[in-house]
Amino acid sequence: MPLYEHLLIARQDISAQQVDALATHLKTIVEGEGGKVEKQEYWGLRGLAYRIKKNRKGHYVLLNINAPPKAIAELERQNKINEDVLRYISVKVDAFEQSASKTRRDDRAESKPETETAEAAQ
Repeated sequence: MPLYEHLLIARQDISAQQVDALATHLKTIVEGEGGKVEKQEYWGLRGLAYRIKKNRKGHYVLLNINAPPKAIAELERQNKINEDVLRYISVKVDAFEQSASKTRRDDRAESKPETETAEAAQ
């Protein structure tokens, strides 16, 4: 089966638990169509480059999916219907990246120097 990366941005005014419930719902859709969600990452609440439907921030969720094309079509159809989803994109990939995503690596790299400077100050 083809491999896909599916990224969605949810509205800023819903809670992290609601975003997790949304991701779980999308996971059941994929599994119902004969696919499998290999990895799910919640990137947190991040700023948008421009306003989308009067929102300046959004909850980012990345899903690595191993599923047939009809599962992705159904997933995108459900995203269009759901008012909590601001934007989404599905990209077909040759292989999943085994390490942490770039966003996770950037977050860790930013927090590491602060810890080192705090230890050096003591």
